[in-house]
Amino acid sequence: MKEGMSEKVITEPRVYLVGRQILDSKIFEAFLDDEGLAFKTDTDVPAEIIAEIAGRTCYMSFDKGRKTNTEYLERIISSHHGSVLEHAVWNFLITGISRSLTHELIRHRAGWGYSQLSQRYVDESDARYVCPPLYRDNEELYAKWLAAIESAHKTYLELVDATDPYVEELFPAMPKTDRRKIVRQSARSVLPNACETKIFITANARALRHFFEMRGSSHADTEIRELAITMFRLMKEESPNIFADLGVVLHDGIESIDVIHSKV
Repeated sequence: MKEGMSEKVITEPRVYLVGRQILDSKIFEAFLDDEGLAFKTDTDVPAEIIAEIAGRTCYMSFDKGRKTNTEYLERIISSHHGSVLEHAVWNFLITGISRSLTHELIRHRAGWGYSQLSQRYVDESDARYVCPPLYRDNEELYAKWLAAIESAHKTYLELVDATDPYVEELFPAMPKTDRRKIVRQSARSVLPNACETKIFITANARALRHFFEMRGSSHADTEIRELAITMFRLMKEESPNIFADLGVVLHDGIESIDVIHSKV
């Protein structure tokens, strides 16, 4: 097998946490002053503060009850008051995942926003491919998979080259950029689900908890489970109070995410 194609193979996702909320403390203090209230919290994580503020607004309990953010959010989560967590939002850039994975990922709708790489506009001549976890340690299966990937990639390149003059003949007055889009949108049909994609995601805490529970399960597809675990470890460090009841465990030798309070 050609060395060049082997170098295009990816075996793990990369997750970049590129955006998080901030709390406008001055405006919030103005609200407290107007209402004659006092509020203190022990966390520095804006998302956790915002979730606590949202919850305390429901009962106007800013200076009452549980004193720590840890205690407050634990009560919110254990009582399944999940709507409070919808106010905490993060932004991610994810690479090194297949279109097979994103076909499943974008089924998560409530609380999610997506912007994905377009194969109509982006030239996939240098595309990379994500090897399914099952094939990574089996030389025979990996070789068969790699041969199929190489064939599909080669066909894509040939179709692009052959289609370009045909589209120019059909639409001579069309701008070149638009002609290239027509060429790629047709040629991409032969690219496999293993083709790597890049996606920008916005998700709130409640949506992330549901994703970790569903896709971090030992019953989930292996590739998306790996992504869920990678994202979870990042978020466990980012917001330990919101994800306090979730953890990575081994089930029959399979790394998965365990949840104490299900379907919050």
